[in-house]
Amino acid sequence: MRIVVQRVSKAAVHIAGKTVGEIGKGLLILVGIEAEDDRSDADWLVNKMANLRVFDDEDGVMNLSLCDVGAEALVISQFTLHAKYKKGNRPSYTRAAHPDLAIPLYEYFVEALNSAIPTDVQTGEFGADMQVELVNDGPVTIVMDTKNKE
Repeated sequence: MRIVVQRVSKAAVHIAGKTVGEIGKGLLILVGIEAEDDRSDADWLVNKMANLRVFDDEDGVMNLSLCDVGAEALVISQFTLHAKYKKGNRPSYTRAAHPDLAIPLYEYFVEALNSAIPTDVQTGEFGADMQVELVNDGPVTIVMDTKNKE
């Protein structure tokens, strides 16, 4: 699994002009799933998201987690995170998992994160044409990949 996580002061996702998910201070999490991914990948990322210390403490140091500050999370499926772009100029998405694998794993990730943090996780809609609006706070943007744990 690969994610792009952004610390935001606010974020929202819209489908066909309707707001389907919206948060204030928190993390916007874009999630890409590969065919080789399983629940252990999701569990590792959930633990990282709940405990990642990217929020400022009283001294202005990024030392607090989502759980520490009671911030929110917005999770968006994003198969394009697994784009192959080495050859040519048109990305290939063959590494992205098919919906029959990706949807259950995405839903598992959302449910597990919902259990791990004190606020309700907001989402978009898997496979929908979504417009994501955000104010990146910092900016803080981190990329994580369970196949390359740095």
